[in-house]
Amino acid sequence: MTAYLLRRLFATLPVMAVVAVFVFMLLRLAPGDPAALIAGDDATLADIEAIRAKLGLDLPIWEQFILWLSDILQGDLGVSIFSNLPVTTLIAQRLEPTLMLMLATLFVAVTLAIPLGVLAAWKARTIIDRLVMVISVLGFAIPVFLAGYVLIYVFSIQLRWLPVQGYKPLAQGLWPCIQSLILPAVALGTTYMALIARITRASMLDVLAQDYIRTANAKGLATQRVLLLHALKNASVPIVTVIGIGIALLISGVVITETVFNIPGLGRLTVDAVLKRDYPIVQGLILVFAGTKVLINLAIDMSYAFLDPRIRY
Repeated sequence: MTAYLLRRLFATLPVMAVVAVFVFMLLRLAPGDPAALIAGDDATLADIEAIRAKLGLDLPIWEQFILWLSDILQGDLGVSIFSNLPVTTLIAQRLEPTLMLMLATLFVAVTLAIPLGVLAAWKARTIIDRLVMVISVLGFAIPVFLAGYVLIYVFSIQLRWLPVQGYKPLAQGLWPCIQSLILPAVALGTTYMALIARITRASMLDVLAQDYIRTANAKGLATQRVLLLHALKNASVPIVTVIGIGIALLISGVVITETVFNIPGLGRLTVDAVLKRDYPIVQGLILVFAGTKVLINLAIDMSYAFLDPRIRY
C-alpha cells in the first residue's frame, strides 16, 4: 500500500506540470492585453509599455514561465494585477463560501441519491424504478442556472422562506449560513444527485443478481440488512468512484452557481479574474482546482482497498 501511494504521488507531478504549462500558454496566447486594461482608455502607448515592463509582460514567454514556475515551487502564486494583493490571500478570503457550498451540495446529493438508487434497484422494473429514472433524467437535463432561478422564484420571491442571494459566513451563526446555502446546494446538487443515483442503481442491480445475495434472502435475513450490509457494501466501489468524478462537476458548477446566487467564493473570483485578464489569479485558481482534483482521486483510489478487501495493491 505504501509503495502504491508513493507511486501515485509521484505520478501526480507530470499531471500538474502539464496543467501549469497549458494554463500559462493558454492565457498568454489569448487575445487582449491586461496592461491596456489597467492603463485605461486614455492611456498613451508609452504608459501601456511602462505597465507591461513593470508586470514583466515585456519579457519573452519562456522567461515569464520560468520566473512564474520558480515562484510556484516556493509557494508563491503571485500578486494580483489589479488589486495588488497576493493570490494566496485572495484565495483564502474566498475559500469558505466555496468550501461550504461544495460540502452542502455533497450532503444533499449523496444523502438523496444513494437511497434513491438502492430503492430503484430493489424495486427494479416497477413504477418506483421508472420514477427514480425520470428524476435522474430531469436532473441531467435541467441546467444549473435554470434550476437556480426557479428555486429563487418559488422559495425566495413567492414563499419568502429563504434569502434570494448572498452568503452568510459561519461567524454570523450556523443557521444563517445554512439558510444561505440551501437553494444553491439544491440547484448544484440536482445534476450530481442524478449521476450518483443512476450509478448506484446499476451497481446494486449487478450485486443483487449474485448468488450470495440469493443465499442471504433464502436464509431469511431482513431486507434492510441484505440491502445495506451485503449489497450496498459490495457495490460501493463504483459509487465512491462516481462521487469522486463528480467533484469535477462541482468545481465547474460552482462558477455558475456562485454567479446566480451572488456568493463571493472562488467561482466568482474566477469569473472576475478572467474578465479582467488577471493572469496570476486565473493561474493560481486553476492550479488549486487541479491539485484538489488530483488529491481527491488519490484518496478515492486508497479507499478501494478498505471498501473491497479483494482489491490489493
